[in-house]
Amino acid sequence: MNRFSALILLIFLWGLSSFAHGESLLAVNDEQSINLSSWLYYVQDSELKQIDDVINLNSSRWSRIESKFNQRLAVDPFWIKISLYNATEHKIRRYLSLANPHIDKISLYHLQHGQAPIHIEMGDSYPFSQRPIAHNNFLYKFDLTPQVLHTFYVRIETKGSASLPLSLLSPEQLVKDTENESLYKGFQLGALVAIGLFSLFIALTTHSYSYSYYSGYVLSATLLVATLQGLSFRYIWPNYPLVQPILIPVLIPIALTFVLMFSEKVLQLKYHNLRMLRICRYSAATVFGLTLVTPFISYSVALKINILAVLITTSLLMAIALILSLRGHKLARLYTLAWSGMLIGAFITSMMYLGMLQLPIMHQTPIMIGLSFEIIFMAAVLAIRYNDERKAKLKIQQEALRQSQRLRQSKEDALKIEANANELLEQMVQERTLELEIALRELNEVNQKLTEQNTVDSLTGVKNRAAFDKRLLAEGRLSRRQQTPLAVLMIDIDRFKAINDTYGHLAGDHALKLIAQALKQNLRRPSDLVSRFGGEEFAMILPNTSQEGALNVAEQMRETVFQLPLSWEQNAIPLTISVGLYAEVITDDQDINLLVERADKALYRAKNGGRNRVCAYTPELEK
Repeated sequence: MNRFSALILLIFLWGLSSFAHGESLLAVNDEQSINLSSWLYYVQDSELKQIDDVINLNSSRWSRIESKFNQRLAVDPFWIKISLYNATEHKIRRYLSLANPHIDKISLYHLQHGQAPIHIEMGDSYPFSQRPIAHNNFLYKFDLTPQVLHTFYVRIETKGSASLPLSLLSPEQLVKDTENESLYKGFQLGALVAIGLFSLFIALTTHSYSYSYYSGYVLSATLLVATLQGLSFRYIWPNYPLVQPILIPVLIPIALTFVLMFSEKVLQLKYHNLRMLRICRYSAATVFGLTLVTPFISYSVALKINILAVLITTSLLMAIALILSLRGHKLARLYTLAWSGMLIGAFITSMMYLGMLQLPIMHQTPIMIGLSFEIIFMAAVLAIRYNDERKAKLKIQQEALRQSQRLRQSKEDALKIEANANELLEQMVQERTLELEIALRELNEVNQKLTEQNTVDSLTGVKNRAAFDKRLLAEGRLSRRQQTPLAVLMIDIDRFKAINDTYGHLAGDHALKLIAQALKQNLRRPSDLVSRFGGEEFAMILPNTSQEGALNVAEQMRETVFQLPLSWEQNAIPLTISVGLYAEVITDDQDINLLVERADKALYRAKNGGRNRVCAYTPELEK
């Protein structure tokens, strides 16, 4: 019997056994991806726990899964069944993928004719290491040989969403889907972490309650998103599955508490509406109380309570923002725009979890999209508020300057009166003059500090880009007047992105500080200048220095950085720099910018030549 005849017989025998009840047999060919939703059959019976009982079930007990069957929370345990065969003439490898990382228990049985059944247990109630393939989704790998019928029986048991985005993937499609998913999740979580840490650092430096609450909200929401995506279970607590059903119901009220407190501050309810202020504070206290209650109640009940809390909180904040917007509050209008995405996403996700809405997407997808939209726009709201506060401080400084001018005028008037006044009046004027001089001296010290801060890079302590540009222009004119050479060095840290990616941005900041101080300490002349040019790039100005002298200085800097002892969390991090330089006598102002351009070209030559080296500009670089 040839392969075609055997295949026809296989399909015929299957059709005889299942024709009366409409069961379908899936033919698998060279397609890269197949959505299995239309091929799934289920049976829901609490007494069916053994695979032998399930295999021997009459076909009439099996029903095709409808989209609304398992879209709600806390579905009773059920079995699903799918049968498939290889419609090609060669063996193919496929992956059974279940893209819902929150299924508690999955009992998978793989049956093939003439072979013992394969049994695998997995789920987020088991340690992550128990999964057959280390992946955020649940994967099972198998080979399809021609003329062999493969039947899968899977028992699903979960207290949360029992959504079954089940698909059959080729190895190539699995790699592609994993890369796309990693890119999307990495971008989303990276943006959230960056915004959260940035807000936290601003809160620590400015002691701002708004930024403190906002950073708490963003960081707790980030951990919640990572947990919903299955990343926290994989990377943070893979051996503690009991954390999963506790953390999600706890993180939701924590995030809501922070967002209520943040909204109170950013909308300035204390100055606009005391009733709204009390509502926000009472709501924050109530929601925070859920964090103490949810660990002691059923996961599905806690999740439903949290869903209602999300709906009520988002609706409440949207109503407050709309009322303030109608009253002309500028920040409230932007807040309304930012919060609308969160409200829509929360509403859709809540309706899906409560079984009132069916969509062909994961339950948490709408709220995560809305959350990302809201956090990004809310950062803009904070930036606008920060800018308004900065303008208010500038206005105060201008008022102080005008006050100083008025004080100076008063001093002059007092001196005129002093010439015609008696001895008692002269003594009083002298005391007044002393007070004015103290005030002017303090104001001058404040102005000097502000000027110093505007020329120094806050992270590295060396001069910033503005100071570099100003100094380069001055030294260029001096070089033209005195006909002395002026050298510029462009310095770039090699593989700095790898340091950030491997050890974190704090390690990268530490490396920047260490290198900046090393470069600064190795300068020998007061006229030499080192500054942070941007990112991981530094620049040096060496007045009255030829190209040969600049090469010696650059090589000394390179060797100094190469010997720096940088370690982070007990890990030694090698540091090297690449240096490009150019020196010439300035003839006009255009040559000043040409110094930087040619030194930068030499830097690219050094980077492309293998890094950790010094390269001087030559005319060949223009080719």
